[in-house]
Amino acid sequence: MTTTPALLFPGQGAQRVGMGADLCREFPVARQTFAEADATLGEALSVLCFEGPEDRLTLTENAQPALLTTSTAVARVLAAEGGLVPEVAAGHSLGEWSALVAMGAIGFADALAAVRARGRFMQQAVAPGVGAMSALLGADLAVAEAMCAEATAGGEVVVPANVNGAGQIVVSGHAAAVARLETLASGRKVRAMRLKVSAPFHSPLMEPARERMAALLREVPVTAPRGIVLGNVDAQPYSDATSVRDRLGAQITAAVRWEDCARGVAARSDRGIEVGPGKVLCGLARRIAPEFRCMPTDDLAGVRAALETVRA
Repeated sequence: MTTTPALLFPGQGAQRVGMGADLCREFPVARQTFAEADATLGEALSVLCFEGPEDRLTLTENAQPALLTTSTAVARVLAAEGGLVPEVAAGHSLGEWSALVAMGAIGFADALAAVRARGRFMQQAVAPGVGAMSALLGADLAVAEAMCAEATAGGEVVVPANVNGAGQIVVSGHAAAVARLETLASGRKVRAMRLKVSAPFHSPLMEPARERMAALLREVPVTAPRGIVLGNVDAQPYSDATSVRDRLGAQITAAVRWEDCARGVAARSDRGIEVGPGKVLCGLARRIAPEFRCMPTDDLAGVRAALETVRA
């Protein structure tokens, strides 16, 4: 087991207006990271992150590069100011890209362009209103799978999309099938919460996006990670460039096996840092593996505390 903190990278939904602003005022490497993002995309992504508006920031095609940039800026601060050389990492959905950038498998600029396209592909795969996602609280995977099977009918499907652990399963699919599942949940003492998302991510409805992403990934320069990165699709470490391309494509339609990823991280390190906005992954980690200590870097105080831990 490594003594170096593992890095956990958040996915879409963690974004918030103001993220990265304090970081850039404090650390030159963070300013350089946001400047690189602006130059790569040919637009002021930094202003969108720092000032909003929120409705533009939450658009899938904006949220994904914005989160990648903010998480990369924090990771670079931890490296430049704390000397952190991570050995283990994992990311939730979009966060998997951030993890691969941090571990040297994909260049930041290449990843930025790819996730901007990824966001557009996912948004365009399904017409508005056709799909939906819902979080089930108090259900394990077997219960969720049974309800999905019962709610799937007439060509309309719903499947587990995020296996987050701690009794939380997110399902995704056709809106009518999701609604049927929510009705089933109410009779089985499972709480269903409809999510405010623009598309049914990690479901078979994303197949057009997966196909387009697989073609794009063939053109993205990729190498094997310099440490362990656990993939969402199977919670196993990436071994080479081919596995990176294959699993980043498959991830778009496959379920995010986050509970297994978190257990895999905790088996390799007894502590971790959630790199970027939000504290969701730290909260899940505490419930999945209570012995695993996790620090958020949601604000400047969190980044400073993480630096103190890394330097100690």
